[in-house]
Amino acid sequence: MNKEKIILFDLDGTLIDSTDAIIKCFLHAFEDNGASFEKTPEDIKSQIGYPLDVMFSYFGVSGDEVGNYVDSYKKQYRDISVEMTTLLDNAKLSVEEASKFARLGIVTTKTTKYTLPILENFGILEHFEVVIGRQEVENPKPHPEPILKALEAMNLSPNKEIYMIGDTKLDIIAAIAANVNNIAVLSGSGSYEELRNYTPNVVKDALEAVKMIEKGHL
Repeated sequence: MNKEKIILFDLDGTLIDSTDAIIKCFLHAFEDNGASFEKTPEDIKSQIGYPLDVMFSYFGVSGDEVGNYVDSYKKQYRDISVEMTTLLDNAKLSVEEASKFARLGIVTTKTTKYTLPILENFGILEHFEVVIGRQEVENPKPHPEPILKALEAMNLSPNKEIYMIGDTKLDIIAAIAANVNNIAVLSGSGSYEELRNYTPNVVKDALEAVKMIEKGHL
């Protein structure tokens, strides 16, 4: 089957829920570096989707210390990421259905070496031609580079048959900048009101987004 459509999925909040792992590792990083975290877990959740260095900077970690915090986070995340990550409802089905009519890729700010074991653990890694994570790019989302990098790896140029599915404004802004179609999902951290500021295409979850693409209703 000649698959003309291309679907690029974000990961956290779109296909998986690793919120508990992220929060645990984030708090561990502060403790490991002798600092106290003055905000709440909800504050951390509101920043999921940004690169780790950006998140730590947002919460007041000085520039010369950010690298230490990121290292502490990653050492903890390496041990708990698979165990504390779950698939979102309908996520596996959405990938399986999409793979029947489209070529698939992952575009995430998560590090690829942690992304691959998670995808493999859930039995969906085989469906993706390319996985673009934080270390593959200089400029993460909302910059278009991760999307363009994925398309380059798939020997493609932006066109009307390419779709980015994500749960935050970062995914949508990146898609618009990369000149590809976008669909926002409400399964992650982005609210309907916020996402509607960037796209008219806001649906419940990845499965609904995939069905919309398949039926040409975008």
